[in-house]
Amino acid sequence: MPQTETPGTEAAPRTRLRWWTELPLLLLVYACYSAGRLLARGDVTTAVDHGLAILRIEKFLHINAEHPLNRLFRTQAWIGVPADFWYASLHYLVTPVILVWLFRSGARHYRAARTWLMTSTFMGLIGFTLLPTCPPRLLSAGHGFVDTMAQYSSYGWWGGEASAPRGMGGMTNQYAAMPSLHVGWALWCGVMLWRHGGTRTAKTAGVVYPLVTTLVVMGTANHYFLDAVAGAAVMGVGLLLTPLAMRGADRARAWFADRVPLVAAASASTSSSIVSGGCQTSTGERIPRQRESRFGPGAEPGASPSDAGDGAPAAAR
Repeated sequence: MPQTETPGTEAAPRTRLRWWTELPLLLLVYACYSAGRLLARGDVTTAVDHGLAILRIEKFLHINAEHPLNRLFRTQAWIGVPADFWYASLHYLVTPVILVWLFRSGARHYRAARTWLMTSTFMGLIGFTLLPTCPPRLLSAGHGFVDTMAQYSSYGWWGGEASAPRGMGGMTNQYAAMPSLHVGWALWCGVMLWRHGGTRTAKTAGVVYPLVTTLVVMGTANHYFLDAVAGAAVMGVGLLLTPLAMRGADRARAWFADRVPLVAAASASTSSSIVSGGCQTSTGERIPRQRESRFGPGAEPGASPSDAGDGAPAAAR
């Protein structure tokens, strides 16, 4: 016998994501991130003090790997130049490519991954605001760092001001070093490749990409080791907050849907109530009052003589 569903037990329809709604959302988040980095310019003296404090802590803990890496990158161009290209490019290419790949592969994985990335990015923005930090490359020469982006700028499109194109260095906040979202985003990409890649090559890339990015940000003197650690920590906290953020978004969507009038449903209901204009129609009748024209006023097929009127003949038997 055919199976029937019990009312109220139907599966809830899954929210279907559309690229024309996701793309503006991601662009808005990135615009807020870029604007926040630009506006969160703290006092330069304070930023330098924070950078020196981080360097002192690393030296005390013997974890200041920036010095030997920066020495290697600045003396070996065959390492330094590719590293500068890595720093200036992949941060802005790999992350969107993986977002598109996740979107095309499945909305369930994509929504959680996108929420994780957005939550962590906003947390990083808070860090830039509260703790402006001078990167190693902007410290005085006495601290032993060389800006490899400036040293090898003739090989690429960047100038002497971070990874921005030549002439656009003033549009960036060069004191937003803590935490390192270069490392944070690379870690996110690595996790996505490891979990959803499905091949050994993808899983290997998921391990290599964040590790090499960590070495690159230190060797180019753009970040301290503790900046990289903070970037990974931000992603970890963002991962923990992702379910909460998704539930909050679902509640907001439900609240909005309950309070927005269903215009389409209301208009459909109104139009269906006045289709016949008070006239009775049946199957096969397209013109109102068709029955009246065929059987006469007050008479319908199967009607009794009393229904048709006093002078109507009795129906034949």
